[in-house]
Amino acid sequence: MARSLTIDGIEISDSSDCYIIAEIGNNHQGSVGKCKEMFRAAKDCGAQAVKLQKRDNRALYTKVAFNKPYDHENSFGATYGEHREFLEFNFEEYQELQRYAKEIGITFFSTAFDFPSANFLEELNMPAFKIASGDLRSIPLLKYIAEFQKPMIISTGAATLEDVQRAYDAVMPINSQVCFLQCTASYPADHTELDLQVIATYQSLFPEVVVGLSSHYSGIAMATAAYVLGGRVIEKHFTLNRAMKGTDHAFSLEPVGMRKLVRDLKRVREALGDGQKKFYLSEQGARVKMGKKLVVTRDLPAGHQLTAEDITMKSPGDGLPPYEIDNVIGRVLTQPLTADEAISLAFLTDSVEYVVQ
Repeated sequence: MARSLTIDGIEISDSSDCYIIAEIGNNHQGSVGKCKEMFRAAKDCGAQAVKLQKRDNRALYTKVAFNKPYDHENSFGATYGEHREFLEFNFEEYQELQRYAKEIGITFFSTAFDFPSANFLEELNMPAFKIASGDLRSIPLLKYIAEFQKPMIISTGAATLEDVQRAYDAVMPINSQVCFLQCTASYPADHTELDLQVIATYQSLFPEVVVGLSSHYSGIAMATAAYVLGGRVIEKHFTLNRAMKGTDHAFSLEPVGMRKLVRDLKRVREALGDGQKKFYLSEQGARVKMGKKLVVTRDLPAGHQLTAEDITMKSPGDGLPPYEIDNVIGRVLTQPLTADEAISLAFLTDSVEYVVQ
């Protein structure tokens, strides 16, 4: 079965370009204007989608967690709940962002962290749902969102293969539009803990599921490696300035980095080719310059029968290629050659009776 997933009219498959999600998260700092600016920047960089995070904080957190003092340099409120509430957009603001995303031509969706947020996003008719790593084991929420029959992109950080299998078993009978993202839930993630080969493991275990990488790695190189391994969706945190206030900016890509990521992922697909070995015209110069041809080692008269000692290989390779040597040894020259002169099959005969005319 060919793996394929379509999000907002864009098909993602083994033969497609990488689908790149600019994860804005809460890097907009609670500003719709700044969020629009980030949408535009992501579009200009070539990302296919932008993503936010939606939380109903009263439903999501315990009272203790919501009211916990949040004295932190990146805090937007006195308590953790106040901090989170400051960063949330309401329904009208989401509608405004939807209109803007449509206007500039980029797909916009969000992560649903709880049941009210899932309903909020479904009422907006989001084209896809993201499931955060923390909810991989929240089976009731996964099954609830699966009923919406929208593509589900599920991150698998801080989890075991058993957790991933459980989520698969719960969602697939309801909704087969699933993508699993290998993820390491460290911020930032060290390269030694990325486990990119898990992408191939997911492809083997879940042959009908598109796979990819949610990358918290600071650079861009690992995303191209993920594509080579079969990852066709890359989610990368995005910011306008890594020095901005907020916990996620430090491991996010600025526009220059996102632009390079998009460029490299497109190039790596083209660079992989179709598996057929080819000789390109662009290689012709190097082939001649670095290659070798068959020449004679000394002055030889017409009528001379060539031996191995009469022949050597020298550059440039603008003559008879060395693999023809067995077709040369033992044959007779029809004209004299001087040392270093190229041998041509046109100068040879099989007749040892050859007589100079």
